[in-house]
Amino acid sequence: MGLADQLLKAGLVDKKKVKVVNQTKSKQQKDERRSGVETVDEVRLAAQEQQRANAEKARQANAQRDAAAQQKAIAAQITQMVQQNKQSKGNNGDIAYNFTFGTKIERIYVTAAVREHLVTGRLVIIGENGSYELVPRVIADKIAERNPDIVVRVKQASTEVEEDDPYAAYKIPDDLMW
Repeated sequence: MGLADQLLKAGLVDKKKVKVVNQTKSKQQKDERRSGVETVDEVRLAAQEQQRANAEKARQANAQRDAAAQQKAIAAQITQMVQQNKQSKGNNGDIAYNFTFGTKIERIYVTAAVREHLVTGRLVIIGENGSYELVPRVIADKIAERNPDIVVRVKQASTEVEEDDPYAAYKIPDDLMW
């Protein structure tokens, strides 16, 4: 039982109007078949395309918001690790320890014992928010997993001598500071 039958039964239309509508509809379908063009509801397609575009835009905004939240969480973790594990530079350190941070040469004042720990690699310098803190190497490795740019790695001096090194006979003193 179609819509036309229901309307006919309810008395809203008569048989003549139903017949005219059916003829018009079949004629339109016949014309479409002949021309090979299907009628497409352009408004519906445009609405679907707009909905897809809005969904993609929302998805990108959510991804950016999630990435920003994750970066903020990582920064908070790093700050917490540094604050919980920072080591003293020594009271009134009198030895200037120079190191490179990014493209700049920076300087902190430490005691002789702290300098020795830095040179051997037991302590590592962390540069965060314009200040420099000393943390144990284990903690620095964990921080480097999250953000390697703030960890200052001290290059270990190699004691190996190349065979054809013309300066092999000249030893570098251990207490040389630059």
